[in-house]
Amino acid sequence: MTESNNKYLLTAEDGIARCWWGTEPLDYCKYHDEEWGRPVADDFKLFEKICLEGFQSGLSWLTILRKRKNFREAFAGFDFTKVARFDDENVACLLQNAGIIRHRGKIEATINNACRALEIVDEFGSFASYIWKWEPESREPQFGKSGNNAPMPTMTKTSQLLSKDLKKRGWKFFGPTTAYAFMQAMGLVNDHMEGCAIREIVERMRNDFVRPH
Repeated sequence: MTESNNKYLLTAEDGIARCWWGTEPLDYCKYHDEEWGRPVADDFKLFEKICLEGFQSGLSWLTILRKRKNFREAFAGFDFTKVARFDDENVACLLQNAGIIRHRGKIEATINNACRALEIVDEFGSFASYIWKWEPESREPQFGKSGNNAPMPTMTKTSQLLSKDLKKRGWKFFGPTTAYAFMQAMGLVNDHMEGCAIREIVERMRNDFVRPH
């Protein structure tokens, strides 16, 4: 592993320069190269990410990433039309599922958020149509205080407004920092570092991406 002149870039043994967080372990490398920042218009994938970001609260993303298959099986592929019908019996089963994070509040929030997602679909036609209305026109600075020294924000004015709007709509476990992590991952912004080999790939995908209306 070699460090470039930019301390936020690392070059792995394969010779590819990546964002400092996306080189190891292999789970992160694969996620960084193949998913993070690529624009997503699939309602269920967008919903999945919001839910998993909520489950991550207080934990590392690596923990969630390694349990993602289990989460998908437990929550019906994050098909919110199905999750919205989960009842107390489903909650009890999920609390016994060692393959996921067994946190009652987060499990119940996921079911609640599925119901709220259905309301958004009724209003906007699709969940993606609502989400992509929050794509910033240009790069935004960090909003408020942050302990993160990396040259990317952890919260922006848009992520704060998105979080506030969803909270007003009854969503749970989706604060402004979580909202920005969601925006980064789903391609609403391209926060791959300058010099990262994946940045240009993601930028081309964003340029070609047809925003849902």
